[in-house]
Amino acid sequence: MSRASASWFERYQAVRRPLEVAFWVLAIGLQGLLNTTVALVDVREAGLPVPTWHLVLWEASSHLVVLALIPALAAWERRFPLHWDTLRRHLPWHLLGSLLFSVVHVVLMVLLRKAGHALAGETYQFGGWLAQWGYEYLKDVRAYVLIVGTVAAYRFVLLRAQGEARVLDAPEPAASAAAPPPPDPPARPERFLVRKLRREFLIAATDIEWLQAQGNYVGLHVNGHDYLLRSTLTEFLAQLDPARFVRVHRSYVVNLDRIAEIEPLDGGDARLKMRGGSTVPCSRRYRDALTGPA
Repeated sequence: MSRASASWFERYQAVRRPLEVAFWVLAIGLQGLLNTTVALVDVREAGLPVPTWHLVLWEASSHLVVLALIPALAAWERRFPLHWDTLRRHLPWHLLGSLLFSVVHVVLMVLLRKAGHALAGETYQFGGWLAQWGYEYLKDVRAYVLIVGTVAAYRFVLLRAQGEARVLDAPEPAASAAAPPPPDPPARPERFLVRKLRREFLIAATDIEWLQAQGNYVGLHVNGHDYLLRSTLTEFLAQLDPARFVRVHRSYVVNLDRIAEIEPLDGGDARLKMRGGSTVPCSRRYRDALTGPA
């Protein structure tokens, strides 16, 4: 990865959250504006006596609820990611997710419409709930697929730009006619191969400052950069040197050699200041790991 590419990605990371929010607000807002315009044209062509503010309220209520539910859909996608190896196992969960999304969307949408009509001294009737919800669900499935698909594609692009690490495969033993010796215990990995965009490079295990659980991945913080490795935090910690790497939080592991300062907090918790300038939370449950025997 070139220095210019790395600099671009690091600058993007600094403003990533505001840009993500702006993207969804713009995308849902434009979709709402388009749907409102189409509805107005259809009503006028049909000669129906529907006030314009009714159509604006109906579309705005629907799209505002969808926008508010996007963080929940993103969290659901992180909990049940769709990879080729998890597709069959996670598809039923996404079917359930689409049902829950539609129910919540319809209920909140109707409540907003009722409130809007009540302020105008009118009554809003949703119609037969079963029939109407079936109609809304067909639309909500499309919205669910588009949103979850966009979130998954975006995560894939970020993963490729951020870099994905993996443990280097051990060399295969030379062939021998003698009986093979008993297998040695698995060696602790000394370095990891990182693929970032179209380049590959190695990072040493001793250069890892801290690790963080991130769904189905472990985030490796190395010299100010973050890389992802597909594993659980517990499984990956078992491969590291216990004299150097200890768990200090349900979601964090630190390299003891990289701790610069331990700042006690109220309630027995602590904040670990690392030599690289970052901070890591330490819960009271794991404080003894910092001072007790390895």
